[in-house]
Amino acid sequence: MGKAGRTARTRRAGYRLECRRDVLTSRAFREPDGSLGMEAADPPKKTTASLGTLAELLGGSVLGDADLTVDGVEHPARASDRQLALAFEKSAVHALAGSAAVAAVVAMPMKDAAELGWLKGCLVVDRPRLALAKLLGLFAPAPRLASGIHETAVVDPEATVGDGVSVGAYAVVGPGTVIGPGTRIFPHATIGADVTIGRDAAIHAGARIGDRVSLGDRVIVQSNAVIGSDGFGYVTASESTVEAAYRRRNLRSNQTEGSNDEILRIASAGTVVIEDDVEIGAATTIDRATLGATRIGRGTKIDNLVQIAHNCEIGQNCMIAGQVGLSGSVRVGDRTVLAGQVGIADHKTIGSDCLVIAGSGVGGSIPDRAVYGGYPARPKEETLRDLANIRRVPTLMAEIDALKSRLADLEAAGSGDRPEAKGGTGV
Repeated sequence: MGKAGRTARTRRAGYRLECRRDVLTSRAFREPDGSLGMEAADPPKKTTASLGTLAELLGGSVLGDADLTVDGVEHPARASDRQLALAFEKSAVHALAGSAAVAAVVAMPMKDAAELGWLKGCLVVDRPRLALAKLLGLFAPAPRLASGIHETAVVDPEATVGDGVSVGAYAVVGPGTVIGPGTRIFPHATIGADVTIGRDAAIHAGARIGDRVSLGDRVIVQSNAVIGSDGFGYVTASESTVEAAYRRRNLRSNQTEGSNDEILRIASAGTVVIEDDVEIGAATTIDRATLGATRIGRGTKIDNLVQIAHNCEIGQNCMIAGQVGLSGSVRVGDRTVLAGQVGIADHKTIGSDCLVIAGSGVGGSIPDRAVYGGYPARPKEETLRDLANIRRVPTLMAEIDALKSRLADLEAAGSGDRPEAKGGTGV
């Protein structure tokens, strides 16, 4: 066997080995001679910045050496002398004494500045959490994905793929789909037919995007999220128990009526529209509309394990925490926060700038700028008052028992007096 043959064979064997070991972060391709090669995912680039540059980014100030350079952020207990120690809390500030870090970022007011004089440099910020977001946005390593389309990916010939798009191993892109420039589709993601995805989006491993769904620019879909699944729409051939309950909602009855003998499916002919800068957490499901569109407004952030039913409309810049469930046709205004495990009944409207406390069950609409909580959800002050009253119940019951005992004693004494008084009258 000649040298060229041995080289080609080695390449092919190496490709097979590499595929088994790191197929998800590598890209296979064919060389001009027909042999297989492998391009590994681009190695992560180390970001470095001076404290002075970071102060400008964070809107903070520098104590000490503004030219000191760092290449990452870490808790003081684990920080190296090249990393910026995050010391926003008292316990973290105290941990600096035993840290290898020579630079730190702390929160105002700097009451302990004198104690940190041994540091070479110190960043002072007034909004620690905002500083954390900006620092991690700068230093956190991006998920690795090789450029181009992996050989094992299936991209339909009728799909349109923009410049700089990456498609990972075993991902699928359906016919008629348009993917904007710079978008990354990670391994095993599935993009259906006639989908539109904007520029610089990220569809993580195992995510499923159904047919005709529209995603805007810079949308992030985390692993195993499903967008565009069918809505939960069914009808019975005759009046169901649910329909009968709605019809009799003003009547007092603990008995069901109607029958669920034959359940017929209502097709989901609509779609889902995800606007720009939306982020969707892992294993979240967003159902397509029966007709029209289920819509998520620009900049909204959705946590893991959230269920959004068909025909819901969520406004801009909302935050929806884990295990929230929205029934069909719920309307949520702009900038509203739904804390964990909130459940909202169908066809209800939640206003803008609202906060719904964790674990609340919302059975009615909520006006703008309201804080609601409890089960059923009511204005916060009413809910807190009710909770306080519940805590008082044992004391109240003890007081009632004491009053009942005193009343019984008085009645017993009174019944003993009456015969004596009766005899005194001579009757």
